[in-house]
Amino acid sequence: MAQEEQSLLSAEIINRGIHPSGPDAGSPTFSVRVQRRLPDFLQSVNLKYVKLGYHYLITHAIYLATIPVLVLVFSAEVGSISKEELWRKIWEDTRYDLVSLLAFFAVLVFTLSVYFMSKPRPIYLIDFACYKPSDDLKVSKEEFIELARKSGKFDEASLDFQGRIVQSSGIGDETYVPKAIMLPENCATMKEGRAEASEVIFGALDELFEKCRIRPKDVGILVVNCSLFNPTPSLSAMIVNHYKMRGNILSFNLGGMGCSAGVIALDLARDMLQANPNNYAVVVSTEMVAFNWYPGRNRSMLIPNCFFRMGCSAVLLSNRRHDFRRAKYRLEHIVRTHKGADDRSFRSVYQEEDEHRHKGLAISRDLLEVGGDALKTNITTLGPIVLPVSEQLLFFSTLVRKQLFGSSKTTKPYIPDYKLAFEHFCVHAASKTVLDEMEKNLELSDKNMEASRMTLHRFGNTSSSCIWYELAYLEAKERVRRGDRVWQLGFGSGFKCNSAVWRALRRVRKPNKNPWLDCIERYPVAM
Repeated sequence: MAQEEQSLLSAEIINRGIHPSGPDAGSPTFSVRVQRRLPDFLQSVNLKYVKLGYHYLITHAIYLATIPVLVLVFSAEVGSISKEELWRKIWEDTRYDLVSLLAFFAVLVFTLSVYFMSKPRPIYLIDFACYKPSDDLKVSKEEFIELARKSGKFDEASLDFQGRIVQSSGIGDETYVPKAIMLPENCATMKEGRAEASEVIFGALDELFEKCRIRPKDVGILVVNCSLFNPTPSLSAMIVNHYKMRGNILSFNLGGMGCSAGVIALDLARDMLQANPNNYAVVVSTEMVAFNWYPGRNRSMLIPNCFFRMGCSAVLLSNRRHDFRRAKYRLEHIVRTHKGADDRSFRSVYQEEDEHRHKGLAISRDLLEVGGDALKTNITTLGPIVLPVSEQLLFFSTLVRKQLFGSSKTTKPYIPDYKLAFEHFCVHAASKTVLDEMEKNLELSDKNMEASRMTLHRFGNTSSSCIWYELAYLEAKERVRRGDRVWQLGFGSGFKCNSAVWRALRRVRKPNKNPWLDCIERYPVAM
């Protein structure tokens, strides 16, 4: 990316003040200096998040520690006497004490009942669908700029700026945009927003219901997330109306939660499935491109125009144990990180109006820095939950050493190898710069980042649905085998960074319906 564009994506704060007047009076204002990369994770890791990860592990899996201890104690006791002596001892001690024997079995039954009743229900992913727009909405990078010029909404300086961004963005020549954004009139209307929402959402859901062979009335929980387009009635109500879903459906509509909302929606669906047995949940993740199109000249607001493209995903989850046989994945963990308490993080991606009252999404120069901080927090919390024992020991030794001897400038914290914890990586395809820095700082290989890079190239940044297009890429390549672990990582406004971990229950063959089927043989491509 050219120096001018890069400077818009990363910076370091050096001063803080307060807006004296205007619509932002009383809110913080910042003076920044350019920093053109993510912070190096090796330089500093806040170990309190490591402790948070261990706390999560102990809280959710205490039986993993108690069961081996009980087994060892029982084995040691039994191993010291013969089978005949053991039987004689049990018989002699209990034949005259029926009350004690019944009490023992009552406690055993009670303990097992509490364990199985409190154990979280497994959450299965039956299947998912990613919407693929029609070819008449496909544009190349050159066509994108030419259509922007014909719309008459931008001056030459703005067109030149967007052209440089697009050329260095990592986006290819087959992404999709709504026709409305290139028309001279205003496209950010409720009519255009609803039209685009109907197209992408119903397209994804129609495919999902067909693939899973279920009726819309079978769905008991519906969660929809769309960050910037939130009409009344809601998008979830629009879906219920279109498919004539049942009247007691539990529906939720998440708005304003950015590109990481796909994992947040999964978390909500998981909680609802835990509370409502024998149910199906559908999670829809999307964003409306036309409604959020910025026609002004503010360069920080022009950046989203260059990256965001049409897309939508629909996922079917189940807590029915008999769905284990047909499910593709089981949900293992969700770890969420929210940095909204920090002012820079809060304003790093901010919807506002420019001096000409044009609404747009402003990208702060602090974005890469605050994003790196949120990512660092998230992965250090996730580490103790997913890493193998060898990495756990090295990770834990760093924590102990710092607690006993304090921090040292010459001793760098140990950054674990996450390639040992996951076979597949689905990192939110925000931009080429972000993916490059992710690969460098987490020491991932080109193969690990392939799904993210190719999704950015083929479909652009589709916001919260990106991670599902990436998983669809892995399935189209037939790389997912039984037992494989998949890490979906999303980040977005707030600032939030969220992780979802899945385990494949079977080998996933190339599906009959997949957005990559017509082009998968051409990928990967050089970027």
